[in-house]
Amino acid sequence: MTRARKQANSSTGSIRIIGGSHRGRKLPVLNAEGLRPTTDRMKETLFNWLMLDMRGAICLDCFAGAGSLGFEALSRGARSVTFMELDRQAANQLQANANLLKYDTKVAEIRHGNTLELLKKYKSASDIVFIDPPFNQQLVQPCIKLIDENELVIQGSKIYIEMEVSDMTVQIPDSWKLIKEKSTQQVSARLYLVG
Repeated sequence: MTRARKQANSSTGSIRIIGGSHRGRKLPVLNAEGLRPTTDRMKETLFNWLMLDMRGAICLDCFAGAGSLGFEALSRGARSVTFMELDRQAANQLQANANLLKYDTKVAEIRHGNTLELLKKYKSASDIVFIDPPFNQQLVQPCIKLIDENELVIQGSKIYIEMEVSDMTVQIPDSWKLIKEKSTQQVSARLYLVG
């Protein structure tokens, strides 16, 4: 690893919680390679879509990164979020931010490792799943497949997928119905309901 890359990894930016009990709170995040927190505008759209579903929800944040979606969900009343993150430094930062917000491991559980491998061993069904992987790594399709095959969602669950507009060829299970959709020039955001 070059010195420049090390410095890029260790320097920090921040994400902002835009609603709920921690509204306005900024959390430090690493500028790690591939880390692309959801924009505030897209986040606002998503949580408007999920407004009536969030309180008491059990959530799974598949490619947690900075934790932008998971911490927003907790701030808005989710019962728990499991954060899955490959990058060790990013996972450590997620844990530090969970501690900062005083969430114990029953509420904010950080799982470090390859999300696709972690999903194979994950046994709990979730009310809301966030799939927002690094772009251009073809991670959306295998993630959908594992969630469906391992029955990690049930009837009434909602799945949010954020991906690059150029990669719109994913196959969605028949039981997942598209209920909301928004696109920008680069990003497609979709919300599915399991029927």
